[in-house]
Amino acid sequence: MERKLVFAVNGERFELAKVDPSTTLLEFLRTRTRFTGPKLGCGEGGCGACVVLLSTYDPVSDQVKEFSVSSCLTLLCSINFCSVITSEGLGNTKDGFHPIHQRFAGFHASQCGFCTPGMCMSLFSALVNADKTSRSEPPCGFSKITKFEAEKAIAGNLCRCTGYRPIADVCKSFAADVDLEDLGLNTFWKKEAKDANVGRLPCHDQGKICTFPEFLKFEIKSSVDILDNSKNTGLPESQWYRPSSIRELYELLNSDSFSKSRVKLVVGNTGSGVYKENDLYDKYIDLKGISELSVIRRDSEGISFGAAVTISRAIEVLKERKESEPHSNKRLVFNKIAEHMDKVASPFIRNMASLGGNLIMAQRSQFASDVATILLAAGSTVCLQMASERLVLSLESFLERPPCDDRTILVSVHIPSWSSAMESSSGIDGCIVSEPTREANILFRTYRAAPRPLGNAVAYLNSAFLAHVTSDKISRDLIILNLHLAFGAYGTEHAIRARKVEKFLVGKVMTASVLLEAIKLLKETIIPMKGTPHSRYRSSLAVAFLFKFFQPLVKDLIVPEKNGPVDSSGVAGITDYPNGDINECADILSHRVSHSEQLNNPNVILSSKQLVEFSNDYHPVGEPIKKAGVEIQASGEAIYVDDISSPKDCLFGAFVYSTTPLARIKGITFNSTLASQKVIAYISINDIPKEGKNIGGSNIFGTEPLFADSLTVCAGQPLGIVVAETQRHANMAARQANVQYSTENLEPPILSIEEAVRRSSFFYVPPVFYPQKVGDLSKGMAEAEHKILSAEVKLGSQYYFYMETQTALAIPDEDNCIVVYSSSQCPETAQGVIAKCLGIPDHNVRVITRRVGGAFGGKAVRAIPVATACALAAFKLHRPVRMYLDRKTDMIMTGGRHPMKINYSVGFRSDGKITALHVDIFINAGITEDISPIMPHNIIGALKKYNWGAFSFDAKVCKTNLPTKSSMRAPGEVQGSFIAEAVIEHVSSFLSMDATSVRKKNLHTHDSLILFYEGCTGDAPEYTLPAIVDEVASSARYLDRLEIIRHFNICNKWRKRGISLMPLVYRVALRPTPGKVSILSDGSIVVEVGGVEIGQGLWTKVKQMTAYALGQLSVDGTKNLLDKVRVIQADTLSMVQGGWTAGSTTSESSCEAVRLSCNILVSRLMSLKQSLEEKMGRVSWDTLISQANMQAVNLSASTYWVPDSSSVVYLNYGSALSEVEVDILTGGTTILRTDLIYDCGQSLNPAVDLGQV
Repeated sequence: MERKLVFAVNGERFELAKVDPSTTLLEFLRTRTRFTGPKLGCGEGGCGACVVLLSTYDPVSDQVKEFSVSSCLTLLCSINFCSVITSEGLGNTKDGFHPIHQRFAGFHASQCGFCTPGMCMSLFSALVNADKTSRSEPPCGFSKITKFEAEKAIAGNLCRCTGYRPIADVCKSFAADVDLEDLGLNTFWKKEAKDANVGRLPCHDQGKICTFPEFLKFEIKSSVDILDNSKNTGLPESQWYRPSSIRELYELLNSDSFSKSRVKLVVGNTGSGVYKENDLYDKYIDLKGISELSVIRRDSEGISFGAAVTISRAIEVLKERKESEPHSNKRLVFNKIAEHMDKVASPFIRNMASLGGNLIMAQRSQFASDVATILLAAGSTVCLQMASERLVLSLESFLERPPCDDRTILVSVHIPSWSSAMESSSGIDGCIVSEPTREANILFRTYRAAPRPLGNAVAYLNSAFLAHVTSDKISRDLIILNLHLAFGAYGTEHAIRARKVEKFLVGKVMTASVLLEAIKLLKETIIPMKGTPHSRYRSSLAVAFLFKFFQPLVKDLIVPEKNGPVDSSGVAGITDYPNGDINECADILSHRVSHSEQLNNPNVILSSKQLVEFSNDYHPVGEPIKKAGVEIQASGEAIYVDDISSPKDCLFGAFVYSTTPLARIKGITFNSTLASQKVIAYISINDIPKEGKNIGGSNIFGTEPLFADSLTVCAGQPLGIVVAETQRHANMAARQANVQYSTENLEPPILSIEEAVRRSSFFYVPPVFYPQKVGDLSKGMAEAEHKILSAEVKLGSQYYFYMETQTALAIPDEDNCIVVYSSSQCPETAQGVIAKCLGIPDHNVRVITRRVGGAFGGKAVRAIPVATACALAAFKLHRPVRMYLDRKTDMIMTGGRHPMKINYSVGFRSDGKITALHVDIFINAGITEDISPIMPHNIIGALKKYNWGAFSFDAKVCKTNLPTKSSMRAPGEVQGSFIAEAVIEHVSSFLSMDATSVRKKNLHTHDSLILFYEGCTGDAPEYTLPAIVDEVASSARYLDRLEIIRHFNICNKWRKRGISLMPLVYRVALRPTPGKVSILSDGSIVVEVGGVEIGQGLWTKVKQMTAYALGQLSVDGTKNLLDKVRVIQADTLSMVQGGWTAGSTTSESSCEAVRLSCNILVSRLMSLKQSLEEKMGRVSWDTLISQANMQAVNLSASTYWVPDSSSVVYLNYGSALSEVEVDILTGGTTILRTDLIYDCGQSLNPAVDLGQV
């Protein structure tokens, strides 16, 4: 009987007869349904943009189980008889928005909006599961979720632009234990009114959303008998097999058709997010149908998990309390393992990832597994099924075996129970002293250090330690009787037991000298493999974690530590020594709190306060209204470039790029694989029309090629694009390219600033972009009482990590024209480049950008090659072509922030006043200019925020054989400010002075400000920086906290705190901007601006300005006009001279252009309005517009606003104060508090602007 894949999406039934088994749920949703909520962000399960709710139904218990999953990793064939809910399924424009959507809107918790649907689904999953618990019913409008659980619900979801403050407020607003007054700025109540109550929030209704439709339940019940009597319940027609036993599995594997095929065994498929598939598989085998692999057994000896049990389910079981295990020691190991697993990956990964799959990856592929390390320390065993035998091995032996082949199946994992006995229940080999009758106490701790404490962040090092400890009856000293020390993820093939250290410590009395010797042995053991990043740091972490574990047990190392008013450091203080009582010792050790555990402490919740000044002078301008379109961003209905439905016969492209920095290209071939067979065309420099040019980017400094010709000049340079019928096939095929290189007779590539300087490889910087020096350096140095000469600062690069990668869709049009949808900050520039590449006039190219899913400068020049390549392929093939770069390609090709090397010499007096500063700045621009020649101007502008006395500099823009660096969020200003603060810190350290006092000593007066920032300082009252610095110091109680911190640092040996206050001066430069306002016949208003909505609230502010400017024509003022305004997408054939969306000025420039356009309309309509009022009295807006149409009044007006020379540039001021705590042992840093004041003048929308801070 032919089997079909049946499932539901948002209550709609889908039935598929044949499916490509490699198709993911995300790919199906985005290409075969109308739903656009789930987004492709990373393709690795690491960002949360693709999260959906998956529900399964058990017909026996009549229970539905709901859980979040990463749809980019979930294979479509694995969801047979499942139900999927996307954000559109919660609510939408047609059916009304869900309270989650409404609260995201009301709390201003979405900017670009690309990640928001995934956030909504992670939160919804947490709410659904919390409401199904047996907890007491919450007050009406709340969920059973706690504020800590709510905040943690989105821990695996990344947001690049909004920040987590308002998002966390949304989550906590559903928790009954939250104080609503503590939540941030929102549209539901006014903060100062003190009238916050749940009744003002969109009501949370438990069970309102049907997560599993009744028709699907009926189908499952109807097919139970058929499925039970079937040998294989898979989808053989789709090459998807689901054996019900291990015997059936091996029958499949040993059959002729499988022995000649590429076969993939899957459970959750989450491993494909770690190890990318470069080719297609012929057949898939789903192991979840094998009951033996999903069994969980718990007895007095421990817990056995089938290898297909998910990590989430394992955590649930490990946390369960059993009456048969009343003693806390019995549960200690299980609880600690569960706590650690709960910090690994994210909920939507743990819900699909299996224990067995994690361990197989650790054993076969050197995966840096936390699970393997903690289970190794717990003395776990594994059961392996080989082709001819079944083995039970210690986990250590399993990891040390040669990599398992595809015919070796991990059947189960056993975690033994541990008690005060010397050995675990399973009798696993360990380092044990031969004194079995001695009473002991078990200690078990796990550790990990990672870039982020929660979510998908691979550890630098993880470790777990298990010990039996007792006390000597006479001396009361503590003795180690049994010890397991496991370490992993430090640049090793797999997790290991530190056997030499264990053997040394067992039987020893714990003293400082013994621990020191153990540390020496550990250093000889933990040696990262060659080439491991941060290898020295990883080795030091092993020592730190070992020290943390044993410190409370060593008399000589007990140092009383005291917490200050805020304790989020991650290392709890040991207040006294337990006088030899082992129970007290265990109690103290169990109460030591690691950094990551602090985040799991329900008492440590992120909190914030905002103080914003509002103004009604220009209503609705200045009002904190919610962002335009925010509800459809949350529901997933907002359309980004990759959400546009593919036109008929659409193809997909993927770049083939160079992997060598400087070489001649001898040829390009493709491996003969299943993936390469999907190639329809390969587009290269040879396919550029004769009338066109090899151009892929352009700006005022020049152009750059689209493709390499015979010479590739940097790794990551595009060589061509592979075109296939799906994006996945194109990506895979591109990875099958074999490029033959030759470096014969070529000089070595320039890969560093130092090499560029040595070879004088620099880009020209036009004098107009080179700032003027200030004062006489020699005189300033002569006035100095102290000097620091030739100090050095090095700054690395930074990747953009916009959630939406570079993307474009090109559609050939009639008469040699083409339409390109591009995620771009500068559509007009893209239009010109595409036209030149294709050899056609600009008016034949139409570039449209509706909204961008994150940009930060990376969607400016760096977006143009993607749009151009897409257009070239479409032009050549006469078919629509779209591209959506995978995350790796995007990271390699788009460059990022400029790395720099800075040398400085500074002269200063004993009181901290700086008299002279000279800086030499070397900027790594990569292979082409891009915007790099403006970097000296921006860097020096930021450096000038202090009065250096005399200030000179020399800036060089280095040309290297690296991918081109480009503008990135305050390009140059970030680095310049950092350099300035480095100089201040160096001077204050030299003088042993408080850095803040040195900063204040060198703040500008208005006179010195004029000298450093000639032409943009404004009048003296406009210079608010000193007042801002004083205000932030006063409101944040800087001096009081400074004394507290000094006392804290004296009292605490292993934790240190610091506090710093910094000023900011930002030079704003306005640009000419177009605007167009049109009033339609029904009175609705359409507005066009040159800028692009990239999450900064451009459309919202423009709507407010339009309503304000036209308000004088409406009898109701602006009351009803705001809802009549729609701002539409940027279109290069509709709005010319659009320019760039950059520099934090587009909103105000566009608003002024729109205001002037509205004024033109007002002048046209005012006389008509007055005439009608004389005849009719009050005239409504609709009546006025109707009469204007009848009298042929021109209801469309446009302007091109050019800023006045007196206001084209001005200065913005701000100041921030932060307190941080550093774990001296691990280097872990926690920001305890930040205070920030920003003088933005009169905000166009405080809610939007607050989100941008």
